[in-house]
Amino acid sequence: MTPTDPTKPLLRVLAGDRMPVPPIWMMRQAGRYLPEYRELRAKAGGFLELCFTPEFAAEVTLQPIRRFNFDAAIIFSDILVIPYALGREVRFEAGEGPRLDPLDTPAKVETLAAQADFGKLEPVYEALRRVRRELDPKIALIGFCGAPWTVATYMVAGQGTPDQAPARMMAYAHPEAFSKIIDVLVRNSVRYLLGQLAAGADVLQIFDTWAGILPPREFLRWSIEPTRRIVEGVRAKAPDARIIGFPRGAGAQLPDYVQATGVDAVSIDWAAEPSLIRERVQAKVAVQGNLDPLALIAGGAALDQAVDDVLANYGKGRLIFNLGHGIQPETPIAHVEQMIKRVRAHKG
Repeated sequence: MTPTDPTKPLLRVLAGDRMPVPPIWMMRQAGRYLPEYRELRAKAGGFLELCFTPEFAAEVTLQPIRRFNFDAAIIFSDILVIPYALGREVRFEAGEGPRLDPLDTPAKVETLAAQADFGKLEPVYEALRRVRRELDPKIALIGFCGAPWTVATYMVAGQGTPDQAPARMMAYAHPEAFSKIIDVLVRNSVRYLLGQLAAGADVLQIFDTWAGILPPREFLRWSIEPTRRIVEGVRAKAPDARIIGFPRGAGAQLPDYVQATGVDAVSIDWAAEPSLIRERVQAKVAVQGNLDPLALIAGGAALDQAVDDVLANYGKGRLIFNLGHGIQPETPIAHVEQMIKRVRAHKG
Protein backbone atom coordinates (compact mmCIF):
# COMPACT_ATOMS: atom_id res chain seq x y z
CA MET A 1 0.00 0.00 0.00
CA THR A 2 1.22 3.50 -0.75
CA PRO A 3 1.13 6.18 1.96
CA THR A 4 -1.51 8.07 -0.06
CA ASP A 5 -3.71 5.00 -0.54
CA PRO A 6 -7.09 6.64 -1.36
CA THR A 7 -9.05 3.83 0.26
CA LYS A 8 -7.71 4.57 3.75
CA PRO A 9 -9.10 7.76 5.30
CA LEU A 10 -6.41 7.91 8.00
CA LEU A 11 -3.62 7.77 5.42
CA ARG A 12 -5.31 10.45 3.35
CA VAL A 13 -5.30 12.79 6.35
CA LEU A 14 -1.62 12.08 6.99
CA ALA A 15 -0.84 12.71 3.32
CA GLY A 16 -2.43 16.17 3.36
CA ASP A 17 -6.17 15.74 2.80
CA ARG A 18 -8.87 17.05 5.13
CA MET A 19 -11.73 14.56 5.48
CA PRO A 20 -15.28 15.89 6.04
CA VAL A 21 -15.80 13.04 8.52
CA PRO A 22 -12.52 12.60 10.39
CA PRO A 23 -11.13 9.06 10.68
CA ILE A 24 -11.45 7.68 14.20
CA TRP A 25 -9.65 5.20 16.44
CA MET A 26 -8.78 5.09 20.15
CA MET A 27 -5.54 4.66 22.01
CA ARG A 28 -5.72 1.40 24.01
CA GLN A 29 -8.79 0.42 21.95
CA ALA A 30 -7.83 -3.24 22.46
CA GLY A 31 -8.16 -3.55 26.20
CA ARG A 32 -9.89 -4.33 29.44
CA TYR A 33 -13.15 -2.46 28.72
CA LEU A 34 -13.98 -5.24 26.22
CA PRO A 35 -15.29 -8.55 27.62
CA GLU A 36 -13.75 -10.46 24.68
CA TYR A 37 -10.35 -9.01 25.61
CA ARG A 38 -10.72 -10.03 29.25
CA GLU A 39 -11.63 -13.56 28.20
CA LEU A 40 -8.56 -13.93 25.96
CA ARG A 41 -6.30 -12.27 28.54
CA ALA A 42 -7.34 -14.89 31.09
CA LYS A 43 -6.66 -17.65 28.58
CA ALA A 44 -3.20 -16.29 27.73
CA GLY A 45 -2.03 -16.09 31.33
CA GLY A 46 0.50 -13.27 31.62
CA PHE A 47 0.49 -9.95 29.77
CA LEU A 48 3.75 -10.65 27.92
CA GLU A 49 2.40 -14.03 26.85
CA LEU A 50 -0.54 -12.17 25.32
CA CYS A 51 1.82 -9.77 23.51
CA PHE A 52 4.21 -12.48 22.27
CA THR A 53 1.71 -15.10 21.10
CA PRO A 54 0.95 -13.92 17.54
CA GLU A 55 -2.48 -15.52 17.29
CA PHE A 56 -3.54 -13.90 20.58
CA ALA A 57 -2.01 -10.48 19.79
CA ALA A 58 -3.62 -10.46 16.33
CA GLU A 59 -7.00 -11.47 17.72
CA VAL A 60 -6.89 -8.76 20.40
CA THR A 61 -5.88 -6.17 17.78
CA LEU A 62 -8.88 -7.09 15.64
CA GLN A 63 -11.48 -7.24 18.44
CA PRO A 64 -12.28 -3.49 18.54
CA ILE A 65 -12.29 -3.35 14.73
CA ARG A 66 -14.96 -6.04 14.54
CA ARG A 67 -17.01 -4.37 17.25
CA PHE A 68 -16.70 -0.69 16.22
CA ASN A 69 -15.31 -0.61 12.66
CA PHE A 70 -12.63 1.95 13.56
CA ASP A 71 -10.58 3.51 10.76
CA ALA A 72 -7.35 2.13 12.21
CA ALA A 73 -6.13 -0.92 14.09
CA ILE A 74 -3.07 -0.56 16.32
CA ILE A 75 -1.01 -3.67 16.91
CA PHE A 76 -1.38 -5.05 20.43
CA SER A 77 2.02 -4.82 22.11
CA ASP A 78 3.82 -2.70 24.70
CA ILE A 79 6.44 0.05 24.72
CA LEU A 80 8.70 -2.08 26.94
CA VAL A 81 9.36 -4.81 24.36
CA ILE A 82 12.58 -3.02 23.36
CA PRO A 83 14.12 -3.30 26.87
CA TYR A 84 12.99 -6.94 26.85
CA ALA A 85 14.76 -7.52 23.52
CA LEU A 86 17.84 -5.81 24.98
CA GLY A 87 17.99 -8.58 27.57
CA ARG A 88 16.54 -6.64 30.50
CA GLU A 89 14.15 -8.35 32.85
CA VAL A 90 10.62 -7.11 32.15
CA ARG A 91 7.59 -8.44 33.99
CA PHE A 92 4.06 -7.21 34.56
CA GLU A 93 2.50 -7.71 37.97
CA ALA A 94 -1.29 -7.54 38.33
CA GLY A 95 -2.30 -4.17 39.75
CA GLU A 96 1.32 -3.05 39.98
CA GLY A 97 2.32 -2.29 36.40
CA PRO A 98 5.67 -3.10 34.81
CA ARG A 99 8.78 -4.08 36.74
CA LEU A 100 12.30 -4.00 35.28
CA ASP A 101 15.80 -4.43 36.68
CA PRO A 102 16.72 -0.74 37.28
CA LEU A 103 19.59 1.01 35.49
CA ASP A 104 19.91 3.57 38.27
CA THR A 105 23.70 4.09 38.35
CA PRO A 106 26.30 4.73 35.63
CA ALA A 107 27.90 1.38 36.50
CA LYS A 108 24.62 -0.44 35.82
CA VAL A 109 24.18 1.45 32.54
CA GLU A 110 27.46 -0.13 31.41
CA THR A 111 25.69 -3.51 31.54
CA LEU A 112 23.16 -2.43 28.89
CA ALA A 113 23.49 -4.34 25.62
CA ALA A 114 24.05 -2.20 22.54
CA GLN A 115 22.04 -4.44 20.23
CA ALA A 116 18.60 -5.92 20.77
CA ASP A 117 17.85 -9.56 19.98
CA PHE A 118 15.26 -8.98 17.27
CA GLY A 119 14.38 -12.65 17.26
CA LYS A 120 12.52 -11.88 20.49
CA LEU A 121 10.39 -9.37 18.57
CA GLU A 122 9.51 -11.71 15.70
CA PRO A 123 6.13 -12.51 17.36
CA VAL A 124 5.19 -8.81 17.02
CA TYR A 125 6.00 -8.89 13.32
CA GLU A 126 4.06 -12.14 12.87
CA ALA A 127 1.05 -10.61 14.65
CA LEU A 128 1.24 -7.63 12.26
CA ARG A 129 1.33 -9.96 9.25
CA ARG A 130 -1.72 -11.85 10.55
CA VAL A 131 -3.68 -8.64 11.14
CA ARG A 132 -2.70 -7.28 7.74
CA ARG A 133 -4.14 -10.38 6.06
CA GLU A 134 -7.47 -10.09 7.88
CA LEU A 135 -7.95 -6.33 7.93
CA ASP A 136 -10.38 -4.59 5.60
CA PRO A 137 -8.33 -2.67 2.99
CA LYS A 138 -9.94 0.62 4.09
CA ILE A 139 -8.58 0.27 7.63
CA ALA A 140 -5.07 1.47 8.40
CA LEU A 141 -2.69 -0.65 10.51
CA ILE A 142 -0.58 1.22 13.06
CA GLY A 143 2.72 0.02 14.48
CA PHE A 144 4.40 1.82 17.37
CA CYS A 145 7.23 2.18 19.81
CA GLY A 146 7.83 4.10 22.99
CA ALA A 147 9.91 7.25 22.67
CA PRO A 148 13.42 6.86 24.12
CA TRP A 149 12.78 9.32 26.97
CA THR A 150 9.64 7.52 28.17
CA VAL A 151 11.14 4.03 27.83
CA ALA A 152 14.27 5.21 29.64
CA THR A 153 12.20 6.49 32.58
CA TYR A 154 11.01 2.92 33.24
CA MET A 155 14.45 1.43 32.63
CA VAL A 156 16.17 3.73 35.13
CA ALA A 157 13.57 3.47 37.92
CA GLY A 158 12.66 -0.15 37.26
CA GLN A 159 8.98 0.86 37.32
CA GLY A 160 6.65 3.78 36.77
CA THR A 161 6.78 6.50 39.42
CA PRO A 162 4.48 9.52 39.94
CA ASP A 163 6.95 12.00 38.41
CA GLN A 164 9.69 9.75 36.98
CA ALA A 165 12.19 11.54 39.23
CA PRO A 166 14.87 8.79 39.04
CA ALA A 167 15.37 9.28 35.28
CA ARG A 168 15.21 13.05 35.59
CA MET A 169 17.88 12.94 38.31
CA MET A 170 20.15 10.68 36.27
CA ALA A 171 19.77 12.94 33.23
CA TYR A 172 20.94 15.90 35.35
CA ALA A 173 23.63 14.15 37.41
CA HIS A 174 25.00 11.66 34.87
CA PRO A 175 24.12 12.93 31.39
CA GLU A 176 26.74 10.75 29.66
CA ALA A 177 25.32 7.57 31.18
CA PHE A 178 21.77 8.66 30.44
CA SER A 179 22.73 9.52 26.86
CA LYS A 180 23.99 5.97 26.42
CA ILE A 181 20.54 4.59 27.30
CA ILE A 182 18.89 7.04 24.90
CA ASP A 183 21.33 6.23 22.07
CA VAL A 184 20.74 2.48 22.43
CA LEU A 185 16.98 3.04 22.40
CA VAL A 186 17.13 5.30 19.32
CA ARG A 187 19.14 2.80 17.27
CA ASN A 188 17.04 -0.21 18.19
CA SER A 189 13.72 1.64 17.89
CA VAL A 190 14.57 2.61 14.30
CA ARG A 191 15.20 -1.02 13.40
CA TYR A 192 12.08 -2.16 15.28
CA LEU A 193 9.86 0.35 13.47
CA LEU A 194 11.32 -0.57 10.07
CA GLY A 195 10.52 -4.20 10.88
CA GLN A 196 6.94 -3.24 11.63
CA LEU A 197 6.62 -1.44 8.29
CA ALA A 198 8.01 -4.51 6.51
CA ALA A 199 5.45 -6.68 8.33
CA GLY A 200 2.53 -4.60 7.09
CA ALA A 201 2.15 -1.46 9.22
CA ASP A 202 0.88 1.57 7.26
CA VAL A 203 1.59 4.14 9.98
CA LEU A 204 3.91 4.39 12.98
CA GLN A 205 3.24 6.15 16.28
CA ILE A 206 5.91 7.18 18.79
CA PHE A 207 4.49 7.39 22.32
CA ASP A 208 6.29 9.86 24.61
CA THR A 209 3.95 9.52 27.57
CA TRP A 210 6.26 11.32 30.01
CA ALA A 211 7.40 14.18 27.75
CA GLY A 212 5.32 16.75 29.64
CA ILE A 213 7.33 16.53 32.86
CA LEU A 214 10.48 17.96 31.23
CA PRO A 215 11.56 21.64 31.37
CA PRO A 216 12.17 23.23 27.94
CA ARG A 217 15.92 22.59 27.70
CA GLU A 218 15.53 18.95 28.75
CA PHE A 219 12.47 18.54 26.53
CA LEU A 220 14.60 19.55 23.55
CA ARG A 221 17.46 17.23 24.52
CA TRP A 222 15.61 14.15 25.73
CA SER A 223 12.23 14.24 23.89
CA ILE A 224 12.60 16.20 20.65
CA GLU A 225 16.13 15.17 19.63
CA PRO A 226 15.76 11.39 20.09
CA THR A 227 12.39 11.46 18.31
CA ARG A 228 13.90 13.46 15.45
CA ARG A 229 16.67 10.87 15.13
CA ILE A 230 14.15 8.02 15.00
CA VAL A 231 12.06 9.76 12.32
CA GLU A 232 15.23 10.49 10.33
CA GLY A 233 16.50 6.92 10.75
CA VAL A 234 13.22 5.37 9.63
CA ARG A 235 12.88 7.69 6.63
CA ALA A 236 16.45 6.99 5.54
CA LYS A 237 15.25 3.47 4.69
CA ALA A 238 11.52 4.13 4.19
CA PRO A 239 11.20 7.69 2.80
CA ASP A 240 7.40 7.55 2.59
CA ALA A 241 6.87 6.36 6.18
CA ARG A 242 3.97 8.12 7.88
CA ILE A 243 4.76 8.86 11.53
CA ILE A 244 2.60 10.26 14.35
CA GLY A 245 4.27 11.69 17.46
CA PHE A 246 2.63 11.86 20.88
CA PRO A 247 4.62 13.97 23.35
CA ARG A 248 1.93 13.89 26.02
CA GLY A 249 1.66 17.08 28.05
CA ALA A 250 4.02 19.05 25.82
CA GLY A 251 1.63 22.00 25.66
CA ALA A 252 3.30 25.17 24.40
CA GLN A 253 6.34 23.15 23.29
CA LEU A 254 4.33 21.28 20.64
CA PRO A 255 5.14 23.70 17.77
CA ASP A 256 8.88 23.20 18.37
CA TYR A 257 8.38 19.42 18.53
CA VAL A 258 6.52 19.38 15.20
CA GLN A 259 9.06 21.65 13.52
CA ALA A 260 12.11 19.73 14.70
CA THR A 261 10.99 16.10 14.50
CA GLY A 262 9.41 16.01 11.04
CA VAL A 263 6.38 13.96 12.13
CA ASP A 264 3.32 13.87 9.83
CA ALA A 265 0.88 14.32 12.71
CA VAL A 266 0.91 15.01 16.40
CA SER A 267 -1.41 13.54 19.00
CA ILE A 268 -2.62 16.03 21.59
CA ASP A 269 -3.96 15.49 25.10
CA TRP A 270 -7.25 16.93 26.34
CA ALA A 271 -5.60 19.94 28.03
CA ALA A 272 -4.15 21.31 24.75
CA GLU A 273 -5.02 24.96 24.09
CA PRO A 274 -7.13 25.01 20.91
CA SER A 275 -6.01 28.29 19.32
CA LEU A 276 -2.32 27.44 19.83
CA ILE A 277 -2.85 24.04 18.21
CA ARG A 278 -4.88 25.38 15.30
CA GLU A 279 -2.51 28.25 14.47
CA ARG A 280 0.90 26.78 15.19
CA VAL A 281 0.49 23.01 14.88
CA GLN A 282 -2.49 22.07 12.72
CA ALA A 283 -1.46 24.64 10.12
CA LYS A 284 1.61 22.43 9.49
CA VAL A 285 0.63 18.83 10.29
CA ALA A 286 -2.44 16.73 11.03
CA VAL A 287 -3.72 16.69 14.60
CA GLN A 288 -4.90 13.56 16.44
CA GLY A 289 -7.05 13.69 19.56
CA ASN A 290 -8.16 14.88 21.99
CA LEU A 291 -11.30 13.74 23.80
CA ASP A 292 -10.90 13.45 27.58
CA PRO A 293 -11.19 9.71 28.44
CA LEU A 294 -13.23 10.69 31.52
CA ALA A 295 -15.85 12.35 29.30
CA LEU A 296 -16.12 8.99 27.55
CA ILE A 297 -16.80 7.32 30.90
CA ALA A 298 -19.36 9.99 31.84
CA GLY A 299 -21.41 9.58 28.66
CA GLY A 300 -24.67 11.40 28.05
CA ALA A 301 -24.80 15.13 27.34
CA ALA A 302 -21.28 15.66 28.72
CA LEU A 303 -19.85 13.24 26.15
CA ASP A 304 -21.81 14.82 23.30
CA GLN A 305 -20.52 18.25 24.29
CA ALA A 306 -16.92 17.01 24.57
CA VAL A 307 -17.10 15.36 21.11
CA ASP A 308 -18.61 18.52 19.63
CA ASP A 309 -15.84 20.62 21.19
CA VAL A 310 -13.11 18.51 19.54
CA LEU A 311 -14.87 18.76 16.17
CA ALA A 312 -15.45 22.51 16.57
CA ASN A 313 -11.85 23.13 17.60
CA TYR A 314 -10.09 21.01 14.99
CA GLY A 315 -12.63 19.72 12.45
CA LYS A 316 -11.98 22.51 9.95
CA GLY A 317 -8.40 21.25 9.53
CA ARG A 318 -6.79 17.84 9.20
CA LEU A 319 -8.06 15.80 12.14
CA ILE A 320 -7.83 12.18 13.27
CA PHE A 321 -10.43 11.81 16.02
CA ASN A 322 -9.03 10.06 19.08
CA LEU A 323 -8.78 10.34 22.84
CA GLY A 324 -6.28 12.55 24.62
CA HIS A 325 -4.81 9.37 26.14
CA GLY A 326 -5.83 5.71 26.43
CA ILE A 327 -9.38 4.49 27.09
CA GLN A 328 -9.97 3.54 30.74
CA PRO A 329 -10.98 -0.05 31.67
CA GLU A 330 -14.26 1.05 33.28
CA THR A 331 -15.54 2.78 30.09
CA PRO A 332 -19.03 1.56 29.07
CA ILE A 333 -19.14 0.12 25.55
CA ALA A 334 -22.37 2.04 24.89
CA HIS A 335 -20.48 5.30 25.40
CA VAL A 336 -17.89 4.32 22.78
CA GLU A 337 -20.77 3.63 20.39
CA GLN A 338 -22.30 7.01 21.25
CA MET A 339 -19.00 8.78 20.51
CA ILE A 340 -18.48 7.02 17.17
CA LYS A 341 -22.04 7.73 16.05
CA ARG A 342 -21.66 11.44 16.85
CA VAL A 343 -18.30 11.77 15.11
CA ARG A 344 -19.52 9.97 11.99
CA ALA A 345 -22.65 12.12 11.85
CA HIS A 346 -20.40 15.18 11.62
CA LYS A 347 -20.94 17.19 8.44
CA GLY A 348 -17.71 19.13 8.21
